[in-house]
Amino acid sequence: MPAVEARGFGWRHAGRSAWAIRGLDLVVEQGERVLLLGPSGAGKSTLLLALAGLLDTSGGGEREGELVVRAETGIVFQDPETQLVMGRAGDDVAFGLENRCVPTAEIWPRVHAALAAVGFPYPGERRTDALSGGEKQRLAIAGVIALAPSLLLLDEPTASLDPDGAADVRALIADLAASRERTLVLVEHRLAEVLPLVDRVVVIEPGGGVVADGAPADVFAREGARLAERGVWVPGPPPAAPERGGATGRTLARAEALAFRYPGSPVWALDAVDAELREGEAVAITGANGSGKSTLALLIAGLLRPGRGKASLDGDDAWALPARRLVTRVGSVFQDPEHQFVAGRVLDELTVGPRRAGRSSGEARALAASLLERLRLAHLAEANPFTLSGGEQRRLSVATALATAPPLLVLDEPTFGQDRRTYGELLRLLAAHRDGGGAVTFATHDRDLVAGFADRTITLAGGRAA
Repeated sequence: MPAVEARGFGWRHAGRSAWAIRGLDLVVEQGERVLLLGPSGAGKSTLLLALAGLLDTSGGGEREGELVVRAETGIVFQDPETQLVMGRAGDDVAFGLENRCVPTAEIWPRVHAALAAVGFPYPGERRTDALSGGEKQRLAIAGVIALAPSLLLLDEPTASLDPDGAADVRALIADLAASRERTLVLVEHRLAEVLPLVDRVVVIEPGGGVVADGAPADVFAREGARLAERGVWVPGPPPAAPERGGATGRTLARAEALAFRYPGSPVWALDAVDAELREGEAVAITGANGSGKSTLALLIAGLLRPGRGKASLDGDDAWALPARRLVTRVGSVFQDPEHQFVAGRVLDELTVGPRRAGRSSGEARALAASLLERLRLAHLAEANPFTLSGGEQRRLSVATALATAPPLLVLDEPTFGQDRRTYGELLRLLAAHRDGGGAVTFATHDRDLVAGFADRTITLAGGRAA
């Protein structure tokens, strides 16, 4: 019997007029390794949630058609924050085993084996709130692996990992799928790295069904050009950034011997780091997971108070600036964009910054409408930001950063979850900001983004500049 059978399956999220998935016909055989592709908002994450049994109409969602899953499932979400439930790393991995009533004597050997398999760099006593985003993702994967599910669902499992960590996880996935005892459904856009792991590609479209299905080489040879036009990632280089069109100018932001230690942590997340950001340049912040990239970004943006040293924006102490002035100096995108949403509608979310910066209601709405159109979010103007896909939330957070036209943009993984079209549009928006005399600094693991867009790179290791 197939592991998965869908006949005319559809799902509409509560409060949304459009269907996330509709008319889906799909059969996945036991032991198959399937790469699920589609443009941003196509319903890829929604389908994985449905396969995991995590969609319930009691919350207001609407379901149609049939979906049958004949396997024990384990899912790794796009956002690890939604998957971690315990205060310590080892306890988090043990949580699922305890709920499955695994004998006590077996639990901790399986916990330690799972943590070792994903290359988790700390002992089991490590607090989960002290982990970086990439470290949390490794822990989430360990929690699923420990359960040994027969249907493994992975939603961009390496998106927040550094290149070495991503390679480790891909090797682990290859080992798990090699025996054909486990069925794999994977969402990923780093095609060059994951195509060797799969034997089938399934492409779905927003609110619709399957538009391409078959062996990877056949699908991309037959449909590659058409899929790329729709925004689907296909083998080959990503869209190129526009050539720079301006010169560098005065310093907009400066970090002087910056240091920061999170509460309860015995080590400094960032220690004695200097940086300078000038008009007309794009600066990448790179380094392994836990190296301090996100911490440096938050300090530069005036969103964390330095433990030592100083972060200044145009000569003023960044931390001391009141919110009304800070929003006109710097636009930020968090590692977890949902942490910065404050409104109940996408359109309202985009007017908050401009209104706070002194724009009229009409001006704020006109600016919001323009950004929504450029970032392919106009059809979601009335939606709740928290109901968007991960890629849509990321684009909305970039739009909120741009909305007040600040001279400095500080972005954490700005290309996370983007399809081919929206990746290119983001690059064009950021390049226009840079060439217009602004500065862009971004923390990222996206090597293509660094190579194609960054003018300079700040590399961190262990909280210090490498």
